[in-house]
Amino acid sequence: MTKENNKHVLSVVIPVYKQEKTIGRDLKRIEEVLQKTRYDYEIIAVIDGRMDNSEEEAKKITSKKIKVTGYEYNHGKGYAVRFGMARTVGDYVAFIDSGMDLNPRGLTMALEHLEWYNADIIVGSKRHPVSKVNYPFHRRVISFGYQVIIHLLFGFKITDTQVGLKIYRREVLEKVLPRLLVKQFAFDVEILAVAHRLGFKRIYEAPVELDFTGKSSVSSMTTMDFWRLIFKTFMDTLAIFYRLRILHYYDDHNQRKWRYDEDLAMRVNVG
Repeated sequence: MTKENNKHVLSVVIPVYKQEKTIGRDLKRIEEVLQKTRYDYEIIAVIDGRMDNSEEEAKKITSKKIKVTGYEYNHGKGYAVRFGMARTVGDYVAFIDSGMDLNPRGLTMALEHLEWYNADIIVGSKRHPVSKVNYPFHRRVISFGYQVIIHLLFGFKITDTQVGLKIYRREVLEKVLPRLLVKQFAFDVEILAVAHRLGFKRIYEAPVELDFTGKSSVSSMTTMDFWRLIFKTFMDTLAIFYRLRILHYYDDHNQRKWRYDEDLAMRVNVG
């Protein structure tokens, strides 16, 4: 797929970390959903560190629409998503978590919402009234508390920033991606905060189907690892607020600095 024929193309980025047992099935299921849309599409699976046989299993899927790329060492989910986004050609760029906690049919719904609202960004949301969610109570409480913090810090009207399904217009990412720093789980908030700062304020929610009882890398992590993730996400969120509101790091006058950081961040070996 080339840039010349990217009209009405949907690019879907899939971050992959230690998913050797499921990635083949995941890619097939996502492609089955995209084949039923009225758009041309591409799927970019990003291997976030060659820690197991995920890359080999992904490459067993024989589809011209699927590209498998990645790098040697783990850098974090946010880095993997950005890495994939930088290699897309579509007018619309989405990402969805592997592991299939999320039903990939949510991609179709997000795309329809993007057009219905003429939105800049569509965010998959557990709290959308039409969403179907199987989610442990303690995670509901933590998620609600985090969203209260997000609202206080950034003023977002959306009710859920952390679901691993989002879709962006290409022009949003072209403006936002070079400025980003977060490599792990608060990258969702960083993209939204920077986009909002730059005037992309048409941000809406779409329903998802979420079953958080599966075996993805997040749903199956230990309690200690889960709380470490929560703490790191919270600290990254405070750092985003500091850069956004105090340092004004993301503003155009810091262009030289954030372009340098992005170039440095992309110095990895591409497979």
